[in-house]
Amino acid sequence: MSTPLHRLKAEFFKTLGHPVRIRVLELLSEREHGVAEMLRDTGVEPAYLSQQLAVLRRASMVVARREGTAVYYALTSHQVTELLLIARSILAGVPAGQADMQSGLRTVAPREKTP
Repeated sequence: MSTPLHRLKAEFFKTLGHPVRIRVLELLSEREHGVAEMLRDTGVEPAYLSQQLAVLRRASMVVARREGTAVYYALTSHQVTELLLIARSILAGVPAGQADMQSGLRTVAPREKTP
């Protein structure tokens, strides 16, 4: 018996339900990043970043490649970037009174890729 689609969607959104994973996906929406860059840009400990990257790899949202001793990550689909932009758009429409959240939208928005 196959897993119902609503359960698969719930697992997918659970994967997105962590601030560090979202930040990693935002960074990767711009371009491929090395682990050292992501450590600097996320401000988390190496073991913690490794944990979060493993979750994203298991969900097939990112792929890793090794170049010498360095490891680089990239998104597996440009649709992740689109999803982050859609989420930003939805959140930007949230009623006033949530100014903290809205100011955060301006500071961490993924860049749109030009075709």
